[in-house]
Amino acid sequence: MSQPVEQNLENHGRTDPPFHFLILGILATNFLVWTVHIFFSHSLLDAWQIVLAIGLIVLAFKVRLYSLKVQDRVIRLEERLRLSTLLPEPLRMRIPELTEGQLVALRFAPDAEVALIVDTTLREKLSQKQIKELIQTWRPDYWRV
Repeated sequence: MSQPVEQNLENHGRTDPPFHFLILGILATNFLVWTVHIFFSHSLLDAWQIVLAIGLIVLAFKVRLYSLKVQDRVIRLEERLRLSTLLPEPLRMRIPELTEGQLVALRFAPDAEVALIVDTTLREKLSQKQIKELIQTWRPDYWRV
């Protein structure tokens, strides 16, 4: 089995081919087919097929977003636990000030760098992207869907 490619700022985003290409491709094609078909048929049933096609596309995106939100909640919990063991007392007391997005970004910071990055994040109110840019040695997360 091959080793995963080392993660970094440029390549940490993931594409899920069955979702991004197969499912969304089929749903987009379905929508286009019914949209073209209605111009030739002028049927109320065909118009309903377009509404159904739009509903399926929205459903696919909502299912994807729900799973990502659950993962963000788990990451938030994991990072709060990790930070409570790694941070010195003054910073440990400020963990609740970190936003969900900041905690999600901090998962890539290695243990050796995390205290400095958290301190900078809290002082400067850094965004997820800014936090990721500060990381010197990337801590990979291969489990994100």
